[in-house]
Amino acid sequence: MELGLANRTTVITGSSGGLGRGLVLGFAAEGCNLVLADPDVEQGERVAALAREQGVEALVVGADVTQRSSVDDLVALSLDRFGRIDVLVNNAGGGGEPTAFLDKDEQAIRSELDLNVWGVVHCMRAIGARMLEQGQGAVVNIASNAAVLGEAAPLVENYAGAKGYVLALSRALAQSWGPEGVRVNCIAPGWIVPHAEDHVGAGSFWPRFGYDAFGSLAELDEAARSGSLPSVEAQPIGRLGRPEDIAYLALFLASECSRHITGQVVSVSGGAYMP
Repeated sequence: MELGLANRTTVITGSSGGLGRGLVLGFAAEGCNLVLADPDVEQGERVAALAREQGVEALVVGADVTQRSSVDDLVALSLDRFGRIDVLVNNAGGGGEPTAFLDKDEQAIRSELDLNVWGVVHCMRAIGARMLEQGQGAVVNIASNAAVLGEAAPLVENYAGAKGYVLALSRALAQSWGPEGVRVNCIAPGWIVPHAEDHVGAGSFWPRFGYDAFGSLAELDEAARSGSLPSVEAQPIGRLGRPEDIAYLALFLASECSRHITGQVVSVSGGAYMP
């Protein structure tokens, strides 16, 4: 299917992580102009190099989405390079080490809210304003199954709540911005695993505590194949989710193929969540 995304300028936040890498390469394959926004510029450049191999332009910006001034700089650099922003994928997010809600340090709670709530707010306000001026744009917000499924939220309740805010904000803005030509949709990923350890940056969930908590990628692959991985065995589709699974849906939601879709939340989780 021709998605019609060639030469569309796409800003992807959190572009150095596992999901971010999958998103960047997916949009690159469709011929988009790319802006990779992530504090980890070194890893971002590695991902951008792979995108450029597909013949697209890719600008890496060391943006910290928790700071509005940094997001304003991101917008200015994007417009200076490409002239417009057609697609925003709010992918930057994540939580700290799983901890019981009442035991979680207040600073850790604030950090999760800064990244998952304020990061989205800053990008929606700064880039959404440009889209409204253009009279056209598509926003894809990456939430989490933890925000729609209680069983996915133990020990990450604050993170789940933060992503719940993203879901509610997305629906509200879809209603407000739809008449102005701007669509807003959400993806709620379930258990998504990178293909290799070097596919994620140092700030990713995996090197920080994921490997210690859940095992190596090779161990996860083997457990999934044998049917002994709890996060997979209960799913109707019993396989590990991969970054490209998120990218495929994001591409559809960013394209004209979904021109009559806004304000929706779609879980990509092998059927773990069925509303």
